[in-house]
Amino acid sequence: MDLSQYQPLFCNQIQIMRQRTLEKLVLECHTVLMPGDLSVISVCELSDIQGKFYPEKAKALGLKPGPIFQALQAGNSVKSDDSDGMVHPSDVMDPPIPGPIVLLVDCPTASHLQCLLAVDFLNQYYTDFSGNQSDTAKAVDCVIHLSPSSVTNIPDYKTWMKRFRRAQHIMAGYEQRNVEIPVLKASARIAARLNFLCPQFFPTPWFWSLHNGNNMSLSSESSTEVHQATILAENLLKFCLHPRANLGLDRSCVPGTTSPAKIIAELLAEIPEITDAAQQVQQLWGPRVKANANIKSSGKDNSIMRYQSSNEVGLPSCLENISRNDAEIVLLGTGSAQPSKYRNVSSIYINLFSKGGLLFDCGEGTLGQLKRRFGVEGADNVVKSLRCIWISHIHADHHGGLARILSFRHNLLSGIPHEPLLVVGPTRIGRFLGEYEQLEELDMQFFDCSNTTGASWDGFESSVNPNMNQLLSNLNKVLQGAGLERLVSFPVKHCPKAFGVSLTAAKRINSVGKVIPGWKIVYSGDTRPCPQLMEASRGATVLIYEIHNNTACIAFDLMSINMTDPPLLPKFLPYLKLLFRNDAMSVDDDDGMTFDDCAMPIDDDAMPVDSE
Repeated sequence: MDLSQYQPLFCNQIQIMRQRTLEKLVLECHTVLMPGDLSVISVCELSDIQGKFYPEKAKALGLKPGPIFQALQAGNSVKSDDSDGMVHPSDVMDPPIPGPIVLLVDCPTASHLQCLLAVDFLNQYYTDFSGNQSDTAKAVDCVIHLSPSSVTNIPDYKTWMKRFRRAQHIMAGYEQRNVEIPVLKASARIAARLNFLCPQFFPTPWFWSLHNGNNMSLSSESSTEVHQATILAENLLKFCLHPRANLGLDRSCVPGTTSPAKIIAELLAEIPEITDAAQQVQQLWGPRVKANANIKSSGKDNSIMRYQSSNEVGLPSCLENISRNDAEIVLLGTGSAQPSKYRNVSSIYINLFSKGGLLFDCGEGTLGQLKRRFGVEGADNVVKSLRCIWISHIHADHHGGLARILSFRHNLLSGIPHEPLLVVGPTRIGRFLGEYEQLEELDMQFFDCSNTTGASWDGFESSVNPNMNQLLSNLNKVLQGAGLERLVSFPVKHCPKAFGVSLTAAKRINSVGKVIPGWKIVYSGDTRPCPQLMEASRGATVLIYEIHNNTACIAFDLMSINMTDPPLLPKFLPYLKLLFRNDAMSVDDDDGMTFDDCAMPIDDDAMPVDSE
């Protein structure tokens, strides 16, 4: 509903509306209810629009311009200056135009439908089935249906919709609608360009892997009359309420389909040598590539060759004979201290494939990023198979999406035997979740970061605290089930009770009986350089942090790093510089990117990934 051009008027009307005409009808269908079990109708009735005032008529009735005119326009009767008679607003003004009325209907399940049909309050907005409306009935202009398609396709629901004969029905509960049309165009543009350069690190975003025929549509069983006034909601679709002359749908901002082919065509015109660069990147995965012997330069950017030959890193022993189905790091949010239209807030998914996965931090939008990366069904599977969520500190950009993920998981696993999800975080995160559980079932077990330090693990067996032993035992069981050896939190220099984390995989034995150490991932959270991070990072396979340096690879949202590929990360950096050579800006720019080289890596054995 677009009232941006009439903000002062809209604010005043909203205030009046809340005092006089906003009704929230809670339809209770169960004895004990949580907010998610409620069906809610919001009736939004804006103030009447004043009729046109005719100064000539007022003057002809003996009135003089000034306060008397203002009183009439305010709806008050006044005494004529030429006689003792009264002049009424209807004598000099057109009748008021009824204000627009909008209904928002959220009927989450079929079990709520009978309650919805029985609400007497709505009788004042109904027309009869012949299309006639009583003198006292109020005409509804728009009904926005948040109810899912499983409810709105029920015949009784369709019949109920017909009772708002004049209304435009907007179906906003069709979850699959427009999923192939990205709203975040700048982010989608970067995703397409990165995918062209390196599909191994940047798989095709899920919304572009769909076919156009997958859009859900309304059932053809709807009558012609209802179908003509019913549309599926689109991204950025507006319904204009004021001025009355513009009442109705506004599609001016609805995004069209942005094809990857168009984006890549623009890229090739902008950076012609990117084609050669993409071919060179693919050769990094060649079976016989050693150093840069097989990489041919186009002659347009020899700095790439020089950079790679001077930054060769040997294969860590922990990656010997590792499978591509062992582990993968999926960067869901890399904005860190500077989230922007290109970058979501912090979240990292450690994908252990058949063994589940873990989340390091869970900023707002984490679930949406999972759906962009894995698709709707794929994201459901990711959430259902989570083993643990680890939160670094209390700042909201690191946990704003946590309650949503937990609630979503609880609903997905409803009726399926499962264990509560382990959440490891600072004490205040536990308090927040405890308070939030009064609103929604989160189905989790909280564990304080300070109890997962190295010292805590060292004293695990000898601890005399039974509660501590139980929690560590549960965490240890979860880790072992996921093929992991240890998750260790360590304090860092940021806000009070801020932590980084080290995750180590279990040892493996190859076909000849050789013991292969497990890989190690270290995530700094938000921190200034500190000894604790340096110590925890020793021997790390991949270090995810915020320190720019010459052997780091810059991370981007939805970047996926398989644990077979960390040695390739430093080699990929010069290609990123080429791709974004026209976009590099100062780090002070909120939407900018920088590739400045800063400090050296903390440990030469680690493959740093700069989370920017």
